[in-house]
Amino acid sequence: MTTPRLNPPHENSAPPPDGTVKAITGWRRTLLWPGALLLKLWGLTLRFELSPDDLRNYTKKDVPVALVLWHNRLFLSAEIVRRFRQGRRSHALVSASNDGAWLTAFFSLAGLHAVRGSSSRLGREAAMALVGVLRAGDDVGITPDGPRGPCYDLKPGAVIVARRTGAPLLLIGGDFYSAWRLRSWDGFYLPKPFSKVRLRCELITADRLSDRDDAIALLRARLLAINPDRSAR
Repeated sequence: MTTPRLNPPHENSAPPPDGTVKAITGWRRTLLWPGALLLKLWGLTLRFELSPDDLRNYTKKDVPVALVLWHNRLFLSAEIVRRFRQGRRSHALVSASNDGAWLTAFFSLAGLHAVRGSSSRLGREAAMALVGVLRAGDDVGITPDGPRGPCYDLKPGAVIVARRTGAPLLLIGGDFYSAWRLRSWDGFYLPKPFSKVRLRCELITADRLSDRDDAIALLRARLLAINPDRSAR
């Protein structure tokens, strides 16, 4: 794999065979408003606990960053961006397919932006677009075990992006006090409304990633350490 990926929880479809990028407009886009509103209200009920060091990392805004989180913690991404990344645009890599079009529209209503593409014919262009986003001064998000896993199998996308741009990585940690887990390949976490989430955030600078294999081992070890894999509570 040579491309970074950040895909929503169930985005598994391939891009369309004609290579076009699908979009959702008009009344179909309007259908997404209730879901986007529910997601926002749900996120607002969560009570985040974090240390001063974690808060300092989450609010680092002097340079563009790549936020790196396991696929099963993606529910937290919109609320983390809303609470801690105000004033900065955040971009996610989403499939060019019809399913990706719906997710792109949904993300935009939730305040997130999309770079369209996947691991097939549009993948290289999408990867370069993420690098371009960072170089232009915006943030990107990467799920290193997405979009299909295996769970907690860290692919080198985050390392490649950081080494090409020099952007620091913010490793995202979420420990749920009360959550449901879906029967998906990653055991996706849904924090229960009004529950507490212990957030962690570690800063990894690009100079620590000079050796790719060592860097992959480092990132995986740190992500596992700050994301306890507990049973649903």
